[in-house]
Amino acid sequence: MAKRGCGCLPFALGGLLLIAWFGQDVTVPPLTVEQFDPRSPRRPLPGWSDEQFVIEDNPNGPADSMGTAFAVDRDGAWLTAQHVTHGCARVGLEDGRFARPVSRVIESREADAALVPDSLPSDAALPLSRRIPQPGTPGYHMGFPAGEPTLVMSELIGEASARRGRSDLTQPILAWAEKGRIPDGDGTLSGISGGPVFAEDGHVVGVNSASTDRRGRILTTAPDAVARLTAASRAVDDRPVAYPFAGLADAESRFTAWLDAGVIRRIFCDVDEKRGG
Repeated sequence: MAKRGCGCLPFALGGLLLIAWFGQDVTVPPLTVEQFDPRSPRRPLPGWSDEQFVIEDNPNGPADSMGTAFAVDRDGAWLTAQHVTHGCARVGLEDGRFARPVSRVIESREADAALVPDSLPSDAALPLSRRIPQPGTPGYHMGFPAGEPTLVMSELIGEASARRGRSDLTQPILAWAEKGRIPDGDGTLSGISGGPVFAEDGHVVGVNSASTDRRGRILTTAPDAVARLTAASRAVDDRPVAYPFAGLADAESRFTAWLDAGVIRRIFCDVDEKRGG
């Protein structure tokens, strides 16, 4: 088994992110967290390979953190990782120099994915697919490791499973081998959690979940699990067209355009609502 080193564990805000919570003087309704679990005798989890990863949780429990979110519906539905929103008293989506609080989060119990409905509208949405790409397929992971926009290139190894912390429940995942980054670097990928991973056909095929620094593996949610979450939310109606990537330069150009348009943003967790941003 491979344990995740620092991977995509929540990244402490500290003094790195000079961002304020929007409307500090305005009363914000408590965050409502719903859980979606499709597992039942009528709908068992799909099968996967025997390879399994153990994802280590923060031993000190939830902490103020930052991750990545991306728009999947122009009316204001966003996807991120479940471990980014779990245990938070407040969740905020980046809005300029502010974190705009969200009122509702739907967390998957099947996979490391969470959906934020009824949030900031977006000029565009990213196309989702429930199909698992073939092993060897190039992958493009987008997000904010250490708070900085970064494009990570990889190659799909295949399906696997992951167990988080001491839980007995396993999750279906895709395992990818990291091939490079723009900008170049070898630091922690913490902060990319919740960001999209694209197959070369232009579809999002998972949400960034974890990484194993020693083995250079990136773990993402299984695309069919994400599809079940978005369908259950009834908040995703858009069906954007997917355009295949023409190569690395094209992927980098699109990432920049999505950042400029606010289609991919940072998302923040505050575990103690009394502390503020």
